[in-house]
Amino acid sequence: MRALPIAVTVLAAALALTSCDGGGSGSAGTSGKSGDTAGSAKKAAVAACVIGDTGIQVGPANAATAAGDTGNIPVTLTNKSAQCTLKGFPGLSVEGGGTSAAVAADKSAAPEQLTLAKGDTASFTITYVRGAEGDAKSLAVKTLKIALPGADTAQSFPWSYGPVTGKGSASSPNASTTPFQHAGD
Repeated sequence: MRALPIAVTVLAAALALTSCDGGGSGSAGTSGKSGDTAGSAKKAAVAACVIGDTGIQVGPANAATAAGDTGNIPVTLTNKSAQCTLKGFPGLSVEGGGTSAAVAADKSAAPEQLTLAKGDTASFTITYVRGAEGDAKSLAVKTLKIALPGADTAQSFPWSYGPVTGKGSASSPNASTTPFQHAGD
C-alpha cells in the first residue's frame, strides 16, 4: 500500500521537472533549444521603439523666465504601435540662427530598458539654463529635435523657452536630458 503513494509522488515530481524548462518544448520556432535560449529569443524579438510610431508631447514646462534661471521641460512619448523597447537617452539637439547643438545626457542617472505596450508612456526631462537675448554665448533656440536611441530620424518641435546659455560658447548649450523612464501609474 505504501509503494503506491511513493510511486505517485515520484511520477508527479518527474513530470514537474520535465515541464520546468522555461520555454516549453521546441515548438514555436525554438528548434529544440533550451528554455533560457527561447526566453532570450523572445526578449530579443521586441523591437526598439520607432519615433514614427510614437506620439510626443513637449511640456508643459517649468520655463526659465530670466537669464541665468534654470528651466525643466518634460517630454512624454506614447507608444501607438506594437510592443517596443527604449533604453538609454533620447538624442536631442537645439537649433537656432543657423547653429545646431547637441543636448548632453545627464550621466548621473542610470538608464533602464523599458518595454512599452501599445498605449504605454515613457518620459524624460530636459533641463536648461536660460541665456540672455543677443548674448554671443547664448543660442537663440527656435527648434528642438528629438530622436530615439539608435535612430537617424528625428522629429522637430518649436522651442518657445527663450535662448539657452552656452558652456563657454553658444554651440555648447548648458542643457541636459534624463534617461527614459516609465510615465504615469
